[in-house]
Amino acid sequence: MKLTHLKNYWQQLPDFSLSHILLRIPLAIVFIQQGLSKFPFDPATGAALGLPSLVWWFVCYGEVAAGVGLLVGALTTIPPLKDIPVVAELGDLITRFSGITMCCVITGVIWVVIKPASLTQFILNDNLHLFLWVGGLYFGLRGNWAVAVQKQILSKN
Repeated sequence: MKLTHLKNYWQQLPDFSLSHILLRIPLAIVFIQQGLSKFPFDPATGAALGLPSLVWWFVCYGEVAAGVGLLVGALTTIPPLKDIPVVAELGDLITRFSGITMCCVITGVIWVVIKPASLTQFILNDNLHLFLWVGGLYFGLRGNWAVAVQKQILSKN
């Protein structure tokens, strides 16, 4: 009896399939803002951090591109757009690539700039970079998985 009641309860809850956008927008804003703050591109700024100009270029443009890519990936999950052929798959790819790029940039920040004494010290004292790294990892691993699965289910029916 209780199990049936619990199943009915879960079925009555509303489905908010666009909830990932609530994570994407702030994460993308932070990355775009940080990337734009590094423009115009100046190799001397990267050299002050001990980075070669090519690495600094990838940091500057990678932050902006990752933030924009996360927002573009979100647009491909909106119902009218995700039904266009290949758009959902392309959005998934863009989201995953943006998440991986975010992880790479933040890992570089952690190793080169912050240089924590231990993992424990980093986790306890640097919440911003930890959450940015975890957010990038989440989208790098998950992508637009829910949209792709939903599209497969609809195509089977």
